[in-house]
Amino acid sequence: MNKQLIPCLYLHSEKAVTGFGQRNLFGDGDVETLAKFYRDNGADELLVFDFSSADAEHDRAIGKIRDICKSAEIPVIAAGNIKRVEDVKKLIYAGCARVVLNFSKESNIELLEEVSRRFGKDRMVISISDFKEFTENQQLIEEYADRILALDTLQGEIAAISNIPIILHTDESSNDKIMKLLEDLAVSGLCGAYVSSMEVDLHALKESCEKAGIPVNTFKSNIAWSDFKLNSAGMVPVIVQDYRTDEVLMLAYMNELAFNTTLKLGKMTYWSRSRNELWTKGLTSGHVQYVKSLTIDCDNDTILAKVDQIGAACHTGNRTCFFKPLVQKEYNDTNPLHVFQKVYDVIADRRENPKEGSYTSYLFDKGIDKILKKVGEECTEIVIAAKNPDKEEVKYEISDFLYHMMVLMVEKGVSWEDITSELSKR
Repeated sequence: MNKQLIPCLYLHSEKAVTGFGQRNLFGDGDVETLAKFYRDNGADELLVFDFSSADAEHDRAIGKIRDICKSAEIPVIAAGNIKRVEDVKKLIYAGCARVVLNFSKESNIELLEEVSRRFGKDRMVISISDFKEFTENQQLIEEYADRILALDTLQGEIAAISNIPIILHTDESSNDKIMKLLEDLAVSGLCGAYVSSMEVDLHALKESCEKAGIPVNTFKSNIAWSDFKLNSAGMVPVIVQDYRTDEVLMLAYMNELAFNTTLKLGKMTYWSRSRNELWTKGLTSGHVQYVKSLTIDCDNDTILAKVDQIGAACHTGNRTCFFKPLVQKEYNDTNPLHVFQKVYDVIADRRENPKEGSYTSYLFDKGIDKILKKVGEECTEIVIAAKNPDKEEVKYEISDFLYHMMVLMVEKGVSWEDITSELSKR
């Protein structure tokens, strides 16, 4: 079992801070940037504590948690202010991988079986602040929860009577003590001050863990560098793509040092042929490329890198280095996502910049009731068309429906990325 490093975020009055008296370097409330920082710094999961009080504030906090889930792209565990089944449901639907039930609250103990059966045992984490809370509910916890969250004074007692995985919350701040805790076989993950520090390099901590024989999540190549087919300079070319859109961003080269540094940092690192030195992309410009995947071609002589590109890939300031057209033949781009996004963008522009005579502008002018009426009508048209043997009619009606659905999406502020992210989780 690989040990998880889990930084903590605390939501206070809709603002996210790292807690432990630390300063959020990105400004209070900038949850997206903070979540991305932890993701790209080597975090395996995020633990978010909601300290809201009133229901309205709680709902706004769930909105913030939804933003965190979307930005983090690593599992998010939500804790705090869970009082009823509906709270668990909202957090799961917001994108949380797991929720924490606090067993110092009798109401949370009563909730466990129902929410576990409804949403899955693997989504349930139980918070234990006292060993008695575990012993009095051990059978219930082991049957309906996936792991527990406990203070680092309790793992020995719990491990002596149970095999349930333990996430430790610790205030330890020394690297040696953190390593000692991670060596414990009962510990599945670690959260608290040290792993939440914005000054601790979790990639470096993982490297230390590996050297000590502690299993952690790191980039490891399935093929050794010695099996790559190198060019005359001892390097391999690397084609870089945006992991969301597959847009080709740039071409660069790696030697063995650059390849190993990329695996260690999780950031694309190349060998600069002009400067004859190692080059971590974005180190000075901030236009970092975070590794999503590395794939070798059939001849083992070219790497395809899919990355999360921050800012521009090209030194000219362009998003991609490939922006100078040479020759082009007219063709229809039928890539579904490209087409959907292009139509969506035109619809969004009509909303922001109404055009006289535009049917789309007319729908926005008439408002939500008119848009919903048209969506409903087009749904009915699909049903009617589907009863006929000619698939062409179904094709036309589905196209009409998709257009009106996109008008509704723009009106409600729902993007295609929102939809595809939701579908990918199902």
